[in-house]
Amino acid sequence: MLKRREISFSVEHEQMGSTPSRKEVRAAVAVAVKTDENVVFVKRFVTKTGMQTATGFANVYESIEQAKLIEPEYIVNRNIPPEKPKEEAQG
Repeated sequence: MLKRREISFSVEHEQMGSTPSRKEVRAAVAVAVKTDENVVFVKRFVTKTGMQTATGFANVYESIEQAKLIEPEYIVNRNIPPEKPKEEAQG
């Protein structure tokens, strides 16, 4: 009905030393479920104090349009930040 899959995930990050970025987590989830990164929306992920494992939840949609209809705007903005305006060439 919502045209999405709800994914629960766990990411080991011992070698990185710190919690991975949301972009890195999105990419890892996309690879794991064999889909495009643009349709993966990480809802929440956290690393408990002293642990080297982040756990969280993500929604994987059939299309970006479907995601934008369902996901709150703040979740969309967290996962797909607006593009930075290009600086104009100075003469």
